[in-house]
Amino acid sequence: MEYPELSLLVDGRWVGRGDRDVRPVIDPATGQPVGELPMATTADLDEACEAAGRAFRSWRETPAYDRYGVLRRAAELLRERADEIGRVTTIEQGKPVGEAIQEVYGAADILDWFAEEGRRVYGRIVPSRRPGVRQLVLRQPVGPVAAFTPWNFPITIPARKIGGALAAGCTMVIKPAEETPATGLALARALVDAGLPPGVLSVVFGDPATVSSHLIRHPQVRKATFTGSTAVGRQIAALAAEGVKRVTLELGGHAPVLVFDDADLDKAAKLAVGAKFRNAGQICIAPTRFLVQEGAFEEFTKRFAAAIDELRLGNGLDPETTLGPLAHDRRPPAMAALVDDAIGRGAELLTGGGPGEQGGYFWQPTLLAGLDPAARVMSEEPFGPLALAVPFTDLEEGLAAANALPYGLASYAFTADRATAYAVSEGIEAGMLAVNHFMLTAPETPFGGVKDSGYGSEGGAEGIEDYLFAKLVSEA
Repeated sequence: MEYPELSLLVDGRWVGRGDRDVRPVIDPATGQPVGELPMATTADLDEACEAAGRAFRSWRETPAYDRYGVLRRAAELLRERADEIGRVTTIEQGKPVGEAIQEVYGAADILDWFAEEGRRVYGRIVPSRRPGVRQLVLRQPVGPVAAFTPWNFPITIPARKIGGALAAGCTMVIKPAEETPATGLALARALVDAGLPPGVLSVVFGDPATVSSHLIRHPQVRKATFTGSTAVGRQIAALAAEGVKRVTLELGGHAPVLVFDDADLDKAAKLAVGAKFRNAGQICIAPTRFLVQEGAFEEFTKRFAAAIDELRLGNGLDPETTLGPLAHDRRPPAMAALVDDAIGRGAELLTGGGPGEQGGYFWQPTLLAGLDPAARVMSEEPFGPLALAVPFTDLEEGLAAANALPYGLASYAFTADRATAYAVSEGIEAGMLAVNHFMLTAPETPFGGVKDSGYGSEGGAEGIEDYLFAKLVSEA
């Protein structure tokens, strides 16, 4: 299939290259360019923000039922176009096409959820201490939002932000990742084709630091939402603080997996492969630190390594591929640096550990054991197909190891004992925990972290709350 022509979406208009700068979009499976992406000018950014401000005045007054109708129609269009969009995602991002297509269906489910949730934004009446006074608490949209999303889930993450904002009555200017622009534009096109009014959503691209600074500081913007690294999240929070603007941050992780002696090791190992190496490990909630109780360590790592070796590395468009390339040319050297550092400090390489032989940006699925706590990978999020196996003695030591890092996004545990599961659920320092499985995310559940993994939630009832504020109306 042909890769689509790329554009911006500004105030309801699809804006092409014109005299704008462009940057190439690269197929990570081949390392070859597939398209040219126009970069937004300062005038484009200003026009998008001003349009969001104008559109907000009417979109916030649009009945929730009508907003629901647009989102539901867009969800249906995504489902109709899932195969086409999924293939585009694979071309520009690399993940196996089956995963990419399922991601489109997942984004449709997210829009459906927020469409329904927007109809249930309720206020309340607070009993007054004084006769004749009625106290109302209204839930109202915060205003235009600036959103920034990464390349690893190029339709899921924008759908969470766009769905929550639009359902609440906010407008949005979003900058998806420049590595995966066509997927984000396909989501926007579904919304436009579903009847979204001009200006309610604009899509821009450009230098990340320049665009984020300009959008967040723009006087029309009242909130920022960002998914990405902790380092950049701090900068986004600082920019928002200048204008006392709300911000939601979904940042990095280094997810621990506590595997206890009484766990079903075969189940844990097989599920771990799917969770760890999905999307080539480029997932903020990917399990990475497998903390295994001493009695189960040898058997678990043996089964885990054997299951890893069954993965098939290749171009995501090949239906036989189960592990695609990394998303861009910076990732293989990053993997090599982490693996070399760990092995240099005495780590044992159980499987993988090198680049693929296919060309492009491939890296073998890798498992390390015997790690020095000082190894970089023990504290730096690898964001790739790299898993670590570390033994622990008892519950107290396991929890201490799981909580040792400043991250607190996702966490996992495998045990047959309910008391152990309860202790982990109470003691783990993370925004999310899955016990005896890895399926943490659903449209109806909150998604977010603590500590250096950010604050605020996306998904669930909590996902719309961050786009609303409470207004007290006291009437006598």
